[in-house]
Amino acid sequence: MQLNYLAPSWELTDPTWQAFLKTKCRGQLINIDQQLSSLAKLNKTIYPAQINTLRALSLAPQQTKVVILGQDPYHGENEAIGLSFAVNPGTKLPPSLRNIFKELALEYHPESIAHYQSVSLETWFEQGVLLLNSTLSVIKDDANSLAHIGWQAVTDQIIHHLSEQNENLVFILWGNFARSKKPLINAEKHLILEAVHPSPLSANRGFFGCNHFKLTNQYLQENHIEPINWLGE
Repeated sequence: MQLNYLAPSWELTDPTWQAFLKTKCRGQLINIDQQLSSLAKLNKTIYPAQINTLRALSLAPQQTKVVILGQDPYHGENEAIGLSFAVNPGTKLPPSLRNIFKELALEYHPESIAHYQSVSLETWFEQGVLLLNSTLSVIKDDANSLAHIGWQAVTDQIIHHLSEQNENLVFILWGNFARSKKPLINAEKHLILEAVHPSPLSANRGFFGCNHFKLTNQYLQENHIEPINWLGE
């Protein structure tokens, strides 16, 4: 598959995902790649960096335990790193991620976040938490600007594939957009956890107190799967 813009990140994706994308999403990815290449030629700044566009898919499907769905990457300068809700170390903490950490503190202990430094969420990712945005690229300072170029057709197939091929995953759906993906998931095989979005606009209406981190580990342990060390200790 000939890719230009996506080539750097394509080389870093897991081979299983590469084979899947070549088989199921070839035409869609070529079309997306052409559109991103055209935007780059117009000197549009696109986030995340090219090498990180498909970063979430460096986690093999067979290693995945949990899927946290986001909408699209952060559009501020140097924030997005290719993992939903995560940012580069040293970046100002986005409000949604701050509220995610607040919920984590509520579920464990208030002091837990005082020393938690992994704003990149890499410790979660390394343990099998797929941090997947539905749209995998965005133009700088223009939220949802690339939602129309075909990414959702690709990521919907990824979600459905995980649901069909894996057993006992936890799908965490925060906000109406993520919850709209529920029909792609087999609820008889997996645990689906739903809540409002962690944005300051909605977090007080049911995100705080959702207990999703503990519920995730409870389900994993019940199915003899190693739980996630959310605190990265």
